[in-house]
Amino acid sequence: MAAARVLIVNADDLGMSKAVNAGIAAAHERGIVTSASLMVRQGAVAEARSYAAAHPRLAGGLQLDLGQWDYENGEWTVAYERCPMDDEAAVEVECRAQLEIFRELLDREPTHLDSHQHTHMSAPVAGVAERLAAELGVPLRGRSGIGYEGGFYGQTGKGEAVPDAISVESLVRILSSLPGGWTELGCHPGLGMGSESSYGSEREVEVRGLCDPRVAAAIEAECIRLCSFADVD
Repeated sequence: MAAARVLIVNADDLGMSKAVNAGIAAAHERGIVTSASLMVRQGAVAEARSYAAAHPRLAGGLQLDLGQWDYENGEWTVAYERCPMDDEAAVEVECRAQLEIFRELLDREPTHLDSHQHTHMSAPVAGVAERLAAELGVPLRGRSGIGYEGGFYGQTGKGEAVPDAISVESLVRILSSLPGGWTELGCHPGLGMGSESSYGSEREVEVRGLCDPRVAAAIEAECIRLCSFADVD
């Protein structure tokens, strides 16, 4: 008998801006988002905290936010860095500081860990993130036995538009091809996005897809169990 399929739909970037918070709220209340990852040093974190407190069914993890790199005019440029990325000691200090802020904001531990732009997938951030996840006893994206599905994203790694990747049809195909066991589907909802992000209009398309009744119907038809990171033993 095939293994049951369990899906966590996790929204990244909670706290980044009011527009992102609004998109995550819509995709949670009217769509399939079950978890979100909080960026504790971003400008709309107070609003995100209030929303999380009022909506306990939205599981909340910590998105380690160490920097951002944008691909512009054929090269990568640094938008910001919170610490030297090649200094493991500095990375650990910053990650632990963000964890403490998370605890102070939400008065609890995160349900999971991940990172902005997947910096935890490479050393030295990888080692630090793995230690933190082990101490907390929570899943770390891509390192915990929960599969990560990142195909629902409307740009290439160099910022080129891929609109078909965030269509309802694409999301339904992703759902139909999920393997047995636990999978995290990453998403980046947003509403009313201006020029604050190079991934702006795509966020609004994501919201529409995540809230589309055809997607909910596909989850039911495929016998997929929708869960959150709070449900992981």
